[in-house]
Amino acid sequence: MINDAVRAAAAQAQSQAAQVQAQQPVDVEAALAAKQRAKGGPELNWKSSIVDLMKLLDLDSSLDNRKALATELGYTGAKDGSAEMNIWLHRRVMEELAKNRARVPAALQG
Repeated sequence: MINDAVRAAAAQAQSQAAQVQAQQPVDVEAALAAKQRAKGGPELNWKSSIVDLMKLLDLDSSLDNRKALATELGYTGAKDGSAEMNIWLHRRVMEELAKNRARVPAALQG
């Protein structure tokens, strides 16, 4: 009986701790810089390049995947991998992160 109460209390405490942690905004710049360091500091310009950002996150940065991302995020221009499309994608990804309570420096939001 006591063990059950202790287990229940521990489970509740863990649940509450997870909720508090989930409410803390993620510092996007710090998290990505740490990831870059953990990978040995590859020269990736993730602060302005959607291709490098995707590479840092171990995502396929091919044109087909960037086209799919552009479609998902509502890009209405030509989905041809142009600088315009890529800049728009990077800005929108950062904006989406900010909308979802991540801390994104204004400089990274376009």
